[in-house]
Amino acid sequence: METFIAPDGEPRCRWAGSAPEFLGYHDTEWGFPVVDDRRLLEKISLEGFQSGLSWRTILAKRENFRTAFAGFDFHAIADFADDDVRRLVSNAGIVRHRGKIEAVINNARRAVELEREAGSLAAYFWRFEPDPSEVDPPQSVSTSPASVTLSKDLKKRGWKFVGPTTAFAFMQAMGLINDHATECSTRTLVRAARTAVTPPR
Repeated sequence: METFIAPDGEPRCRWAGSAPEFLGYHDTEWGFPVVDDRRLLEKISLEGFQSGLSWRTILAKRENFRTAFAGFDFHAIADFADDDVRRLVSNAGIVRHRGKIEAVINNARRAVELEREAGSLAAYFWRFEPDPSEVDPPQSVSTSPASVTLSKDLKKRGWKFVGPTTAFAFMQAMGLINDHATECSTRTLVRAARTAVTPPR
């Protein structure tokens, strides 16, 4: 069964019922199209932090991450120095993994370069939106040809912790694909939101 019945009597993706905090995230964020550069940088950063951990752990610490990383303003993060790395490694409110912390700083610097080239992160990332005919059935895969292509391109540009699985989770969450279960009531809302938003190209 791909769905469960939420408290309002409507079906939702089954994973949204596996933790109390997931339903709100599922209903208001996951899969809705995002064209805000800070949110895009935040999500791909948090997906990197999630590697080896659960999304529940990351979601519980998200506000701490936002505070620690300057609201994911990549221009500000790009100026972080060794003192900032030491500060972040000692911050018990986030995941204190030096490699992942340094990756966010590195990726922020690469994001500044990418903004200069593409105009915005949104303009870059939305280039990788797959044709609907190329999308697998909802929640049936953990990578896709589009996520592999995105991952390879980011790595070529010097980004870190952006493997195909991370790229796919990012694409799911940021609305580059609508991966809500077929019977999920939120799927229709996401479809309408995707129609209403014209991402920069």
